[in-house]
Amino acid sequence: MTAFSAPVGELATDVQLPDGEGPFPAVLLRTPYDRTRHRAEARGWARHGFAAVVQDVRGRHGSPGEWHPYAHETADGAATARWIRRQPWNDGRLVASGASYAAHCALVLALDAPEEARPDAVIAAVPALGAAETAREASGVERLLSRAGWWAAHGDRRDSDESALDKALAADPGLLTHVPLAELPERLGRALPSWAGLWRRHDRGRLVSRAAHAGVPLLAVGGHHDHFTEDTVALWRHWGGPSARLLLGPWGHGLVTAPGPDAGPAHRLNLGDLYVRWARRALAGDLAPGRHGAVALGGAGLWLPAGTEGEPRAQRLRLLHGAAFTADPGRPVRSDDLAVPADGPADRCLLLSPPLPRPLDLAGPVRVRLRATAHTPSADWAARLVALTPQGTAERLAVGILRRAEPAGRESGFTVELGRLARRLRAGTRLRLEIAGHHFPAHARNPHTGDDPITAVRLDASRREVDPDSVTLTLPVLRSRPTPTDPAEETLR
Repeated sequence: MTAFSAPVGELATDVQLPDGEGPFPAVLLRTPYDRTRHRAEARGWARHGFAAVVQDVRGRHGSPGEWHPYAHETADGAATARWIRRQPWNDGRLVASGASYAAHCALVLALDAPEEARPDAVIAAVPALGAAETAREASGVERLLSRAGWWAAHGDRRDSDESALDKALAADPGLLTHVPLAELPERLGRALPSWAGLWRRHDRGRLVSRAAHAGVPLLAVGGHHDHFTEDTVALWRHWGGPSARLLLGPWGHGLVTAPGPDAGPAHRLNLGDLYVRWARRALAGDLAPGRHGAVALGGAGLWLPAGTEGEPRAQRLRLLHGAAFTADPGRPVRSDDLAVPADGPADRCLLLSPPLPRPLDLAGPVRVRLRATAHTPSADWAARLVALTPQGTAERLAVGILRRAEPAGRESGFTVELGRLARRLRAGTRLRLEIAGHHFPAHARNPHTGDDPITAVRLDASRREVDPDSVTLTLPVLRSRPTPTDPAEETLR
C-alpha cells in the first residue's frame, strides 16, 4: 500500500492507495475530528481495493481557514471530489462515507453538490444531519447536554478537547443551571461565537426533504440509543435513490463500540467488512431496488427486517401519585437519574403497569396520549418510559418531550411521541411511565414564561394537573414470535 499527503484546495488530506495497478474506486471521508485518527480505517479500505481519501474540514486540525460548523462542507467536499476524479489512481467511482458530522459531509456532497462532483454511493452512520437537527428535538425542545458537550469539545477551535465539559462540570457541578444559557461560553472560560447562532437555526428537515431527490444508493447506520435515531430512520424512509439500506442496532453513538444494555453477541457486527461489501455492490449496481435492511431486536439476540412494525396496543397503567405536581426549574426531573423521590412534594405524575404475564416483543413507535393542564403560558411535557425488571433494575426505554403554548389553566389533550423501540421485554417486567415538566440536563429547562429557554433569566415554577384516566400508553406489539433475519443478507440484498 502507498500512503501520501496532499493539500487539496489547501485542506489537509491523506491518501492511502491499495497495492497493485490502478485505477481504483475511491472512498472519501471528511471529518472535523482529526484525519489522523482514521489511518487504520483508511488502510482497511485500501486492503480491500479502495483508494481511501481522508480530509480535515476547513479550520480543523491540519486544515487552514475558519471553522464554521455546517457552513462550508458542500463546496469543500465538491472541490475534493473533483480533485479525486482527476487523479490517475481513481477510476471515476467515488463513495462518500462518514459517521456523525462526517456523515453530514457525505450527505451534502450527495444531495447539494453539482452533478459532476456527487459520489456514486453514500455510507452515513449516526448522521448529524444539520445544526438544527442536532440542536433540537423534532418538537423544537433544545438538546442542552449533548450540544454543550459538543461545542465545548469542538466548537470554535482548531483542535478538540473531548473532556472539556466534564472538566467544567467537575469544577462547577451547577454549570448548566446558570442562566442565561446563552452565556455558557463565558462560564466555560473561552470564546464560542457560534454558540448563540446555533439556537437561531430553525431549518430542521432540510436534508431529509432533499433526500427524496437523491440519485445514488444509501447505507444508513444507526443505534437505538443514539441521539439521532429518528433522523437516521427518516433519512432511509425518504431516500429517493435507486436503493436504500438501514442497519439499526442496540448501540449508542459509537455504534458497536457503544453497545446498549439490551445488546447481545448476535449484535456484534464487523461494520468495516459490511461497509466494504456494500460499497462494492453499490458501485457495481448489484443492489436490489427499494428500501431494505435490518433492525436489531434488543434483549432477544436477533434481527428483524427493516420496516417491521408491531400492532399499536394500549397498555394498562394505574396512577401511583402525582396527578397534581409542580414542575420546578429549581429542582427539575433529571435525565441522568432514574430514581424517583420517595418524599416531598410531587415533581412528576407516576403511573405503573402490572407485571407482564409473558415476554413482549416491541417494534415501532411509542406514544402517550393524555389530557392535562399547565398553569403557565408555556410548558414542556416530558414522558419517560422505564422498564422495571424482575431483578429489581430500572432501565430507560424511551423518552419524548413536547412544548406547548396555550392559555394558563386550560386543560387540553395532546400526544407525546417517544420515538421508536425494537425490544423484547421479559415476563414479569413492569412499565413505569413518568410525565414531568423537565428532562434536564439532556434538555434545557422551560422557563414557563414564554421566553426563549436559551436567553431567559427568570425561571418560574409551573403547577400541573394530569387526568390519570386519560393517559394512554400505546406500544407497537408484534403479534407473533418474529422470524430472525441475517443483517448482512438484508443489507447486501
